[in-house]
Amino acid sequence: MLDLPPGWATDIAILEHSGSIVRDHGDHLLIRTPSNPDFYWGNCLFVTDESAVDDAGRWVQTFHSAFPAASWVAIGLIRMPADREPWVTRGLELEQDDVLTTRTVPRQTPLPEGYVVRRFADDDWAQSVARSVAENDRTGEEEPRSFGRFAMAQTQARRELSDRDLGASFGAFADDVLVADLGIVRCGRTARYQSVGTDERHRRRGLATHLLGVAARWAGGHSCDRWVIVTEATNPAGRVYRSVGFEPDICNAQAFRKPPR
Repeated sequence: MLDLPPGWATDIAILEHSGSIVRDHGDHLLIRTPSNPDFYWGNCLFVTDESAVDDAGRWVQTFHSAFPAASWVAIGLIRMPADREPWVTRGLELEQDDVLTTRTVPRQTPLPEGYVVRRFADDDWAQSVARSVAENDRTGEEEPRSFGRFAMAQTQARRELSDRDLGASFGAFADDVLVADLGIVRCGRTARYQSVGTDERHRRRGLATHLLGVAARWAGGHSCDRWVIVTEATNPAGRVYRSVGFEPDICNAQAFRKPPR
């Protein structure tokens, strides 16, 4: 694994597990994912040199040169820039994600009544795609067609990791309908959570925290002794993760611009 903060280190490890191409150019990494061209953070660059972070013009140009057909800009940063203005004037948003880690197996809460939890198999993967697409339709966050392609490719990547036992996905089902799920991937002895989500009608019942514990124990059984989870800084889920044992670590910073709608 590259010598990077835990959030980015596990992101890159998962990308490499999934067949993405990572090229080290000394002060930055270029990441390409031919199998999922709609994946913003699978087709991006990551600035690894702290002294070079503030050169917004250089990095935006480097991104466009590397990805001339991309309708987005996705640049990971080893730290938040000292001056945001050069990025903002180029139409990018500077974002920060919270990274939480623990060396202790996350506490598993009881499974609420009326639900069954299992590791994904067979038709569960298709239900996961359908659930992601339905949630995007509800929020309108991404353009529907490109998001549908993205969700299919991402789920296929998760399935292949599961088939190789490098990862596993677990779901909570009500009357055999998937209502909550998450993935976890082994990155050496570190386990990284992926795609934690619960249908709106089934939230605040403890499904996510129960699944966190189930996945943590699976990873622990495969010699992992550190767990990493990443969430948007504004997401109230961070409080839930802290309640089962996670603590703040080094945040992820990034400059990003979505494709035009």
